Amino acid sequence: MISTANIGMSYGGQKLFEDVNIKFTPGNCYGLIGANGAGKSTFLKILSGEIEAQTGEVIITPGERLSTLKQDHYAHEEEQVLTTVLMGNEDLYKLMIEKDAIYAKPDFSDADGIKVSELEEKFTEMGGWEAEPEAANILAGLGLGTEFLEKKMKELNGAEKVKVLLAQAIFGSPDILLLDEPTNHLDIASIQWLENFIDNYKNTVIVVSHDRHFLNKVCTHIADIDYRKINTYVGNYDFWRKSSELAMHLRGNENKKMEEKAKELKAFIQRFSANASKSSQATSRQKQLDKLQLHDLPVSTRKYPYVLFTQSREAGKEVLKVDGITKTIDGVKLLDNLSFSINKEDKIALLGNDLAKTTLFQILMGEMEPDSGTYTWESQSLKTISLPTTLPTSIAASTIFSIGFVSTQRISTILS
Repeated sequence: MISTANIGMSYGGQKLFEDVNIKFTPGNCYGLIGANGAGKSTFLKILSGEIEAQTGEVIITPGERLSTLKQDHYAHEEEQVLTTVLMGNEDLYKLMIEKDAIYAKPDFSDADGIKVSELEEKFTEMGGWEAEPEAANILAGLGLGTEFLEKKMKELNGAEKVKVLLAQAIFGSPDILLLDEPTNHLDIASIQWLENFIDNYKNTVIVVSHDRHFLNKVCTHIADIDYRKINTYVGNYDFWRKSSELAMHLRGNENKKMEEKAKELKAFIQRFSANASKSSQATSRQKQLDKLQLHDLPVSTRKYPYVLFTQSREAGKEVLKVDGITKTIDGVKLLDNLSFSINKEDKIALLGNDLAKTTLFQILMGEMEPDSGTYTWESQSLKTISLPTTLPTSIAASTIFSIGFVSTQRISTILS
């Protein structure tokens, strides 16, 4: 378990939080949320010991190991991938280095034999013989197969380095796992693997993420930084947000009778309970929810921005029709007789080859001609939006597509 006692921190005369007393217990995943600049990453660094709070202290159960997701992608450039992951368990890795150094001595003595036998015993107790297979399994789960194990970190691209550092943090099942934006640069399959890993993790996880879908999948609790305090609430991100909005509504309606407020609160709790994630924690969470009162609901200063598109007229039922589009570039067929239609209120997610996706967007925006096939927009009054050219083309195009159909509900996969 990790807890804090009267933690306080300020930066540049701005007080981030004060008198923070909080406990993070095993078997739970805490999503640390707050507005930009509220101090989420700072609080994680205080918990990890990377920086020291100006007041208060962090208390970790003696003998427990804490691990963090490192942010320096260039810290291990000359190390092999497997070695970098093993470094995640610092005590085990140091023991391995010490043991190997003794075996490598040309004048191996009786004293060395006694010492190395002691190290071998400790190595076994720490699960050393399973270390490399475990590291390889974690990497495989994140999409890095055995061909990566002996590569040096400097041979990897940015996304691959992130996966290795994530594997490093996870390796050895630390008692306390601190993850700052773990889904950044991860592909969908790796995010799903991480969600399943955390969902089955029996120790303590504290995560900062701007990905609310990820928070909804993995979190049993939300730790909210607001009003210079950090308060924890049972439930995932959606429950926190909906309950904070409900609390604001109920507290603001002074004329409503308390019985009516209690009835609305009870109905809300029942709806949440029916959809609670992480089934292994559902029973204990239900007990906490049953005791929930209005004054327990989160109070938030958040203001939620949104993008508003003003339509000159209502779109028709079929917004776009694509019929038999084919395109080959440099001898590689990227699109082969592609046909689909997009209706009003559809939301489309394109998965697959980046060049194929970009090519399709360029064709649909009139920037490139298909080899064959046609496409038809429902109206000439439809407008496209371009993003700065400093962004990678595939990202820019994908974002344009998402913005263009921001009000939609259905997800379809066109490319695979």
